[in-house]
Amino acid sequence: MTNLNMKRALLSSLVVYIIGITAFVSSYFVTISDDADLQANYALMIVILPAALIGAHLYYREGFDTNGFILGAVMFLGAMILDAIITVPLFIIPNGGDYFSFFGEPGFWLIAIEYLSVVVAYWYTERRVGRLKTQ
Repeated sequence: MTNLNMKRALLSSLVVYIIGITAFVSSYFVTISDDADLQANYALMIVILPAALIGAHLYYREGFDTNGFILGAVMFLGAMILDAIITVPLFIIPNGGDYFSFFGEPGFWLIAIEYLSVVVAYWYTERRVGRLKTQ
């Protein structure tokens, strides 16, 4: 139940990251709110639902029964590393932010909880339906 296919988990994380960062950055080009940063976080909160479902589906489609919390944590950690390497230097620092302002934002951690919850819910649902291999 805790066996983790790291390659598949990181690939799933990369897919979710690409979908999420595309929505986050794209939201700055559409003005709906006066607060562009808040608007970007709202866009990411909405897009992370289907993105995390897609990532979980990519991982579990072979029937692995990795615990959803472990998978969600690994996938989120992968996204955090990509944020530290790509998002912050390319998009946050040039606009006056820094690592602390990005990773210290409460919205970031709320999105993390949402991401993790979606992966856990997907895993739980797949187990209940009986599509995952049991050890």
